[in-house]
Formats: sequence, structure tokens, C-alpha cells
Amino acid sequence: MNGKMDLSQAEAVTDLIASESSSSHTIAMNQMRGGITKEISILRQELIDFAALIELELDFGEEDVEFADRNKLQNLILKINAYIKDLMNSFLLGNAIKEGIITVIAGRPNAGKSTLLNALLNEDRAIVSEIAGTTRDTIEETLNINGITFRLIDTAGIRDATDQIEAIGVKKTYEKASQSSILIYVYDMMELEWPQIKADIDTLYKPGMKGLIIENKLDVFFSMHANARWNYEENQKRKSKEENWGAIYDDLQEMGFEKLSLSAKQNNASSQIKDALFQFIQGDKDIQSNTIISNTRHYDALNGAYESLNQALQNLTIGTSGDFVAMDIRHSLQFLGEITGEISSDDLLDSIFSRFCIGK
Repeated sequence: MNGKMDLSQAEAVTDLIASESSSSHTIAMNQMRGGITKEISILRQELIDFAALIELELDFGEEDVEFADRNKLQNLILKINAYIKDLMNSFLLGNAIKEGIITVIAGRPNAGKSTLLNALLNEDRAIVSEIAGTTRDTIEETLNINGITFRLIDTAGIRDATDQIEAIGVKKTYEKASQSSILIYVYDMMELEWPQIKADIDTLYKPGMKGLIIENKLDVFFSMHANARWNYEENQKRKSKEENWGAIYDDLQEMGFEKLSLSAKQNNASSQIKDALFQFIQGDKDIQSNTIISNTRHYDALNGAYESLNQALQNLTIGTSGDFVAMDIRHSLQFLGEITGEISSDDLLDSIFSRFCIGK
């Protein structure tokens, strides 16, 4: 109201108070300093300048004149939409950092899921037993990797349940997997083969999910090999099968999965797992220098602006009259204005500021 900060900056104050990691703190600080405000202001001004020319044309409709160069307007819309799309794509990272990345550890009973959880946390958080089906319920813990919070969820082994309690646990496994951004699928390398692995992952997978396939119990494999119980012929058969099933692994890679071989019991690859999880989320984005969207309201507004500009582009392509193009641009300007609060309603403001604690 006093012009000291806009609506997106005010929302960043709430995010700053609620931040639970250095990364979420950084994103909130960048937004509070006006990161997204500057970006949106530039986009809006460029659109306003062209919209003014189109509106001027409408005043001279009977004289059939054009003040706005259609080719330049098309290029501007393409440029702005490319930038809006980039901001929208950053939402996956921003929202994940803000809320914590749900990461489910799943697999068949006695694959080493709980052992892996303990190794990642470096503590005995979950009960580990040679008895299959020890984990009946989900176990949730947080893990901070380079300033990003991962919400690790150990789950019951997936199989045909032997009793009602286990059946509830298996059902929860699928429910948690459907809510997760990352799946860590653990399997016993002495037991499963790639068709079985692919079948399991297909039941847990959802579009957009990233994943790690953990080939576990490497220590057992080497122990058997050393004791001559895993002879040369058996090893060759295994390699031959893996070569024949290469197409299955290629499919899993296209789905966004990577593979690591390790011994969760010996905790010899937890750093590799953490590096892989971190890269899944951050990728090539630098949260220090890039504008990252972490607010669902901002994402929805950007999506509305993107769709409106796409409609304007279509109307320009087919030669629709200027009043339709002007209307589409006005809609996009309204969506962009809603982000910073240049265009707002009492209901929106009440919704946003109701989340503030006045005492703070």
C-alpha cells in the first residue's frame, strides 16, 4: 500500500520465515530483493508498448491503417513466451526446494531398502532384519544435500501380501510413490532380473519422475565369487542375459532412471547416491544467479500469460482482426500484473496475507 514492496516481495517474506534450508532461504531472498519483479516489469512494458499501438489502430479502424508491425509483434511474443516457459520450468526446482523433495525408497522385501535408508542418514533409523517384510509401514526422514531438503520415505516391500497388515503397507507404498518426485528402486542383484525390475518400476512410475535403480548386495556377489560358489559359467550366463536385456535398460534410461551398483550394508556408495539426487533436482540451474519460481500462484499466472500470448500468436498467424489480438495481449498483461500486485482483488490479498503472523 505504501509502495515499499510489491505483492511477490511480500509473499517472499512468508517464504523466508518458513524456509527450512539454505536453498529455500536463497530463493526467498532473491524474490524479496525484487528478482521476479524486475523480470515481469520488463516483459509487461514491452507488451504494453505494442498493445498501445494496436489499441490506437482500433481508433482508426475505418481508415485501415497499421501502427504495430505484425512481424515484430510475433517475434516479441515468441521471445517473451520462451522466457515465460523458462520461468515455468524452474517451478519444479523451486517448489521442490521450498517444500522438500519427496523421495520414495521402494522394492521387493529384503532387498535392502531400510539398510540403504540407514546408510544415507548415517544412523540406525529403520529396523533391519533378514526376515522378509520387516517394514510394514512407511518411515519418513529428512536429508539435507547441499542445502536442498529431501524427504526420504522407506516403504514396505512390494509383493502379494501374506496378511492384512502387510497389504495395507504395500498399498501405502504405491500411494507414496504416486506422490513422489524421485523413486529409489532397490533390488537384490542375486535375485531379480531386468524384466522383473522393469515390471516393478512400471507399477511405481509416474510421468516426470526421476529415479535411481540400486543394484544392491554387491558384497554378497563378491563373497560368493571369492568362495567359488559363483562359478565362471554362471557369471557368463548373467552377463549374456544383461546384454540381451539391454533394450529394457535403455527404456528405463529414457524414463529418467540411472543405475548404481553397491552394498548398502557396507555403505560404500552413499555419496554417489547423494550426488545423483542433488543433480536430479538442481541440474544446470544456479539458484544464486537465476530467477527461480517457487510459488504456485506465480506459476498459474505465468501459465495464463503464456496461453494468452499463444492465442495472440495464432490470431496473428491467421490474420484475425486487431481487436482479438489486443484482447489476448490485455489478458496476458493482466496475468503478469497479478504476480506483482499491479492488478489484484481483495479476495486475493485476503488469501495471501491471512498466512502472515502479525506478531512477526
